Amino acid sequence: MTLIDRLPTHDDFAHVTEWVFDMDNTLYPHRVNLFSQIDRNMTAFVADLLQMEPADAKLLQKQYYRDHGTTLKGLMVHHGIDPNDFLQKAHAIDYNVIPPDPALGDAIKALPGRKFIFTNGTVVHAQMAARALGILDHFDDIFDIVAADYVPKPAGATYDKFASLNRIDTRHAAMFEDLPRNLTVPKALGMKTVLLVPQNFEYEFAEAWEQSEDGNADIDFVTEDLAAFLRRLVPSA
Repeated sequence: MTLIDRLPTHDDFAHVTEWVFDMDNTLYPHRVNLFSQIDRNMTAFVADLLQMEPADAKLLQKQYYRDHGTTLKGLMVHHGIDPNDFLQKAHAIDYNVIPPDPALGDAIKALPGRKFIFTNGTVVHAQMAARALGILDHFDDIFDIVAADYVPKPAGATYDKFASLNRIDTRHAAMFEDLPRNLTVPKALGMKTVLLVPQNFEYEFAEAWEQSEDGNADIDFVTEDLAAFLRRLVPSA
């Protein structure tokens, strides 16, 4: 039995009072492909900054992402760019492609305790995406790359800062993410971990650099339907 075959029960999450969600490809599904717009904007930024051909700029952009966790961090380290300029241009996208998801909104609202968005993007980006989904009002706070001092997940210091700022007891928290490597630290902190995958997608086929070193060890559950997963965690009235 694979992790994606194991369905959660209320008892698995009965201790959880802090619910932490990544944004991109987690709160909205991978099939929306919103990130393709951001990806094009980042490639254009690198090409313009370094006067490179788009193909070469894309290769460098991906290299910085692999080496530093975000393209932004790589550009800051190697080229001293203004992060606010980059973030504004990267997130100049059309959020209308995100369909409303009232079922997800109902499921998040029903969860007991506090809910957070924890993203390597910006507060504005998370707000726009969550507003398009119709779920923004269900969250207590958004922790973004600016609040993290531009140090992205999976850096341990960034999780520590998020938890400290929001006074989160990680032993009573759950983390929902689309990248296995971003669940390694939450698991070590005692959080329940859930990996979001695209529909009809085998988690084992994720690129090797996106995987955690311990494979499945950092992941408690895998799901391709966040709303359905969350509904199983709240007992019926």
